[in-house]
Amino acid sequence: MALPTLPTHPVADPAAVVQGDRYRITVLTDGLLRLEHSPDGVFEDRPSTFALHRRQPVPEFRVVDRGTHLEVVTRRLRLTYDKGPFTTSGLSVAVLGAVTTWHSVWRYGQDDDGRNLGGTARTLDEADGAVPLEPGVVGRNGYAVIDDSTSLLLTDDGWVAPRDDARTDLYVFAYGHDHAEAVRALYAVSGAQPVVPRWALGNWWSRYHRYTADEYLALLTRFRAAGVPFSVAVLDMDWHVTDVDAAIGSGWTGYTWDRELFPDPAAFLADVHARGLRVTLNVHPADGVGPHEEVYEAMCAALGLDPSTRDPIAFDVTDEAFLTAYLDVMHRGLEADGVDFWWIDWQQGAHSRVAGIDPLWMLNHFHFLDNARDGRRPLTFSRYAGPGSHRYPVGFSGDAVISWASLAFQPHFTAAAANIGYGWWSHDVGGHMFGAKDDELATRWVQLGTFSPVLRLHSSHNPFLTKEPWSFGPEHAAAQTDFLRLRHRLVPYLHTMNHRAAREGVPLVTPMYHRWSRHAEAYRVPGQLAFGSQLLVAPVTAPRDPASVTAAVRAWLPEGTWVDVLTGLVYDGGRELVLHRDLTSVPVLAPAGALVPLDAADVPGDDPVEPEALEVLVVVGADGAFTLVEDDGTGDGLDESRVARTPLVWDQAAGVLTVGPVTGAHGFLPATRTWTATFLSVADDVRPGTTVEGGAVEPVVARTADGRLRVTVADVPVDATLRVGLGAAPALRPNDVASRLHGILDAAQVGYELKSRVLDVLTSARPLHVRLSHLAALDVPPALRAAVEEVVLARATA
Repeated sequence: MALPTLPTHPVADPAAVVQGDRYRITVLTDGLLRLEHSPDGVFEDRPSTFALHRRQPVPEFRVVDRGTHLEVVTRRLRLTYDKGPFTTSGLSVAVLGAVTTWHSVWRYGQDDDGRNLGGTARTLDEADGAVPLEPGVVGRNGYAVIDDSTSLLLTDDGWVAPRDDARTDLYVFAYGHDHAEAVRALYAVSGAQPVVPRWALGNWWSRYHRYTADEYLALLTRFRAAGVPFSVAVLDMDWHVTDVDAAIGSGWTGYTWDRELFPDPAAFLADVHARGLRVTLNVHPADGVGPHEEVYEAMCAALGLDPSTRDPIAFDVTDEAFLTAYLDVMHRGLEADGVDFWWIDWQQGAHSRVAGIDPLWMLNHFHFLDNARDGRRPLTFSRYAGPGSHRYPVGFSGDAVISWASLAFQPHFTAAAANIGYGWWSHDVGGHMFGAKDDELATRWVQLGTFSPVLRLHSSHNPFLTKEPWSFGPEHAAAQTDFLRLRHRLVPYLHTMNHRAAREGVPLVTPMYHRWSRHAEAYRVPGQLAFGSQLLVAPVTAPRDPASVTAAVRAWLPEGTWVDVLTGLVYDGGRELVLHRDLTSVPVLAPAGALVPLDAADVPGDDPVEPEALEVLVVVGADGAFTLVEDDGTGDGLDESRVARTPLVWDQAAGVLTVGPVTGAHGFLPATRTWTATFLSVADDVRPGTTVEGGAVEPVVARTADGRLRVTVADVPVDATLRVGLGAAPALRPNDVASRLHGILDAAQVGYELKSRVLDVLTSARPLHVRLSHLAALDVPPALRAAVEEVVLARATA
């Protein structure tokens, strides 16, 4: 089997190159330079694990040769170089545009002094809280550097070659505070994120547990009966034979089904598929292939070995023949039985028999390309292996400790990964090991998982470590179930963002400073997420206060009006604030003009296919537009002939939501759809009306207590235009302060008389400053006082 290859364009346009006997400067973009120094005057033009596409459109730049030194100037940067070996005094890049008052000059070899905003890390194995992050391509000083001097090179035949370690090969990103553009430049040179399969965006069930086939299927049946959807079934290592002779191996590596647990693997996998789930199996490849494996003789034949010796076949990722047989012999039969993709659980470090060859990178690269054969949309599941790893989703972040500290770090860890283009982390939701039973911690982790790139429940091999919702107390089970359902309802939105990530270079989850880079507040909320184009999420990562029975999270809202899509509370932006939520909710905020498409089913199915009924959340107050993107699931997702787009447009002045018509391919979509337009916290005086292709239709209209107005129209052809009107310039309704205060105080664990006094004070007709000063004089626990103040101060009209 010939090894698969990636498309590459590694040789830069000569017009972008400034070269001397020992140096080469390539202006890749107006904010990205490749800087090479070679003692022998030979430069590298093969693609590397990081840089696949050095041939970029040549930006405008000028070169000034001042004899003793060169200057290269673009609109974003000025390079100064003395033409000699790279030194701190002889090579610098100044970021233009007054990014900082005095720190915006990169000098070769100089410590960045912690101003890099960080990228991600190889693993969270055994992490109990924060871990150091490798550098990203963005920094507070306006620059960042990728040192590509030692990375692997890709050869034309699909194999790899080590570097000449005497040569220096740097990529200097000098984008100032245009962080999002720096990440796009990373993708331009390193390759885009792929479109992941739609089904990967649903919930994944995983547990390190010795399941039998009947137990696993019974569990899936119980999940379905409980209305808890899952789209991916993960089998940890006990799917294969683990009881092996110690002289052969540890038992962690295996490729032979344990027939005591799974008597008929193909039938088991077919049953799982029939329920709408895909399957991945865990593989620890480090021990190679023992003589007990069913594929042993076939592997010996492929490698020219004598099977009669019964000697184990060593794992050697540096041997092209072994890697070819590893894929073609060891995995192909299992895939034919129904394995959809592989969980590559490599934990043995970054070294191999050949210096510079990281086994993890090799496994990620070749497994991903192999999974794409026959026109399939590829997926792998493995740890991060350095810059360029974004091309091989999904990431497995490893075995974190179960603790509030671990939960508190994961939002920052997930968002910062966008700084190195790594957009598809999957964490062990709920934590993996150690720790203690804490229902609230588990519930908050599920809520974070709902607004993470991939939601995967997982736990270690412990009979008490279970993640099924019914394993927790009733209020926690209900909250977890609601959020697991919400995750599947979000798939239409998520899949659109999936396409946006691949086409526009914007990961699903990004730090706030990617979009609001010149606002200091954006850097002060590292755990707050931009979740796609329409939502901001402030995950709750601390336990509830015993008096207020709410948990607090510090957040920042940019200028404008914002609505919490889960609670309907309306906020004035342009400020930092502390948000308080009970167990049933986390802050998920949308600005005026936001449009968020959802699966309309209250209990979505396991396989998150294109739904027949869709709901669009609408926040009135400003114009908005969103294009729902769907595809037929084949190929890499980038073929426009297989993609359907449905425009959603909100016209604030007219008060009209327009849906459709679909453009592009749509034979894979339902012929008609039921659309529900849900207007969040909209004023009571609107008068909804609808038309389909110019003719009035009779909608179903419903109002909810939290101010949601739902307008439902059935049987709308996908190629028709639906319009839902509310009347000119509809407004958001005032927050129902009294009702919300009553709800908070009713749940609070404080004296009844104090509750009554607080409600009377805050709902009186006195001026706001009088009410708040009166509240301050009462003996109210601080967390409860802050929670009620949040409601009163949410909007200026309160």
